[in-house]
Amino acid sequence: MRIARDSLLVWVVALVMGIANAAGDASSPPLALMQSIEIPDVPQGPYADHMAIDVNGHRLFATPQAARAVAVIDLQSARVVHVLTGFDNPHAVFFRADRHRLFVTDGGGSLQIIDSDRYRRIKRITLARNADGLAYDARTGLLYVSIGGDETRLPDSRVILIDTRSEAAVGEIVLPTPALEAMIVDPDRDRLYVNAPDENSILVIDLARRALVGNWHLKLARRNEAFALDAEHDRLFVGCNEGDVRGALVVVDTASGREVERLPLGSWVDSMFYDGKRGRLYASTGIGEIYSYERRTDGRWSVLGPTDSAVMARTSLFEPALDRLFVMVPHLGWTAAKVLVFKPR
Repeated sequence: MRIARDSLLVWVVALVMGIANAAGDASSPPLALMQSIEIPDVPQGPYADHMAIDVNGHRLFATPQAARAVAVIDLQSARVVHVLTGFDNPHAVFFRADRHRLFVTDGGGSLQIIDSDRYRRIKRITLARNADGLAYDARTGLLYVSIGGDETRLPDSRVILIDTRSEAAVGEIVLPTPALEAMIVDPDRDRLYVNAPDENSILVIDLARRALVGNWHLKLARRNEAFALDAEHDRLFVGCNEGDVRGALVVVDTASGREVERLPLGSWVDSMFYDGKRGRLYASTGIGEIYSYERRTDGRWSVLGPTDSAVMARTSLFEPALDRLFVMVPHLGWTAAKVLVFKPR
């Protein structure tokens, strides 16, 4: 009898330890904070926008909007080495390494082109006010710039085509919606997907024809603003800011435009990235958490534990070559403007 009780005790202890270990693993966030890089002299303000990276040069280009500047961060020394000024409201940055060029959308009404070696302004392409998002097609060298919103005083929105070789505007696509959010190129289908949050729709543009060919109205969620793409598995991920705190992630089949899944997500999401190496998705939200998801063997998605970031840390950049997720934090109260650097576990 004593032997049986001892055996039972050993079994119970082992079971409890196993549950505790499993709980510890489950509670460990999928992203580990590796670094926090402060951006000095940024005034208080609730927003920071999109970033770009120079992998070979170990530089990150960040947009602390309250400073009306682009901060150049040396990732090896973890400090700001240059600040590009002369912007009204910098929104997004694209870096073309082979041409040593930065392309920066300025909400004041231009696309600014900068020599990334000398930090010298090369050209300013005048656009309507509220020039915002960027999407790049590496096959053609075309950069797509979104224009829209109340500040434009236009009845519709536009996608402006910029040839990054000639550094000139070469066309535009008119879209029947008052405002645009994130865009993403699908190279496998030769399409550009554009979020139209006022219509709760995804606009589908045929890049060869430069024409609107589809309008996928979302039914599972509303206020669609962020995108990520898994072209290999025909999946488009749509981040929706439904409420002040909670939103939703909608998974769309790009072959049919059909919504296949809805998952929980924090609100104020502005950036999402697909990690093809791990079959994961990362979404930075404004509620102080990064949401992570993982593709299951049945093709559906599971929510992983959240990772703490900071309030209004909405924008991020995942770089597969470095295996790092960079999250931009604005200067709010005692929280200084900075970039948080995470590594997937």
